[in-house]
Amino acid sequence: MKKRTVAVMMAAVMAAGSLVGCGASDTAAVTETQENTADEEQEDTVEDATVGANVEAVENAEELTAMDESQLNGTTITFWHAMGGVNGEALDYLVNKFNEENEYGITVDAQYQGSYDDEINKLKSAQLGNMGADLVQVYDIGTRFMIDSGWIVPMQDLVDADGFDLSVIEPNIAAYYTVGDTLYSMPFNSSTPILYYNKDMFEDAGIESAPTSFTEIAEAGDKLKAAGYDETISLAIYGWFFEQFTCKQGLEYVNNGNGRSSYATAVAFDENGAALNILTAWKDLYDGGYAPNVGRGGDAGLADFSAGQSAMTLGSTASLKQILQDVNGKFEVGTAYFPTVVDGSEGGVSIGGGSLWALDNGDDIKKAATWKFVKFLVSAESQAYWNAQTGYFPVTTEAHNEQVFKDNVAQYPQFQTAIDQLHDSAPQYAGALLSVFPEARATVETEIENMLNGAQSPEDTVAKLAEQINEAITDYNELNYE
Repeated sequence: MKKRTVAVMMAAVMAAGSLVGCGASDTAAVTETQENTADEEQEDTVEDATVGANVEAVENAEELTAMDESQLNGTTITFWHAMGGVNGEALDYLVNKFNEENEYGITVDAQYQGSYDDEINKLKSAQLGNMGADLVQVYDIGTRFMIDSGWIVPMQDLVDADGFDLSVIEPNIAAYYTVGDTLYSMPFNSSTPILYYNKDMFEDAGIESAPTSFTEIAEAGDKLKAAGYDETISLAIYGWFFEQFTCKQGLEYVNNGNGRSSYATAVAFDENGAALNILTAWKDLYDGGYAPNVGRGGDAGLADFSAGQSAMTLGSTASLKQILQDVNGKFEVGTAYFPTVVDGSEGGVSIGGGSLWALDNGDDIKKAATWKFVKFLVSAESQAYWNAQTGYFPVTTEAHNEQVFKDNVAQYPQFQTAIDQLHDSAPQYAGALLSVFPEARATVETEIENMLNGAQSPEDTVAKLAEQINEAITDYNELNYE
């Protein structure tokens, strides 16, 4: 593989946008007829690389295991992150706590890099072997890129060297960052999308339960309109939602096991019907006057909801506290599972957010120190605090036993919905790995907007999505894999 050339190809791609596609890895998206000679050659390439990586992982584990922890004293590691505002304050607290309390004499120099895109673009400009950071927080859609980059120490190396029990990490979260038997990065700030609804409006309109599908959203909309409420749902045009709607159908976003059995060579959502199902249902809601165009991006629909203008919206679980703060008691906020576009679908949800990647700067002492800090960040105590301050999931199941976590759920019972939804999903819905996800997301948002504006039909939109994203995938693969 031409791993070292990834940075060149991705410089423009990663600037296009931000977040992940999902779907069951056992769907019919990849048929036997697709397993041609090219696929076999591709699998051989990936297998060869995996064998090499496994040998290197064993060697790294042996070196780290043999290290005397006294060597860590006085070590400073640099941690790049993309958490600003309240999230940044919470992260700074954890960093300071580690620096003050760790018994190894390790100091973490945490450096805010701006957005995820800013951060990863800065990585690309660094010199290989001297990346500027030892640990970096990367958004989930950067996973395939980071694996291909040749910059990293797989987190599995550090896990194995320490004998760390990965079963304490939420399996439906760890699954996203795991390929084969290798955990490439450590989950840290994870979230899923949920439905938010105005309980006061629902009660006034005689709606007894939250909708579970687009059909039920329209039915609720009829009752809401009869009660005098015009805007049923403020549904933002957001690529992550498109990916989650694919996941909820139990279908794949891209081929080759959602980019997990081997790197993706094309989208699957056109042939398996996922995209047409999504776009048809979305257009029906729009044409019916239930879901006006509120704009693009994950936060586009939140303002109407928080202002009491729309009865429902979709948003990240990490938005819960902000929504409650903005609503400020004007009405009671309810939460429910992310809806499906097809009645009766039994898929799941994938996670969003980011994870922690160890960079390979050729310094085993810093690798060991980095692992000590990672373990601290995913400890039960740290994750309970992180959850309470930010609204992101605790990535470790043991955090549920912490009083801080229990108090937070008692104060914000709406958050239990997110926990239940996560546990009701399954690792097979972990989500797709795709090298050009940021670019794909921007394309999805542009074409959905064009569809809603009347420029094209759902069928034409599917065709345009497939054509543009497949072209980007081919260009990337030709440069980096072939």
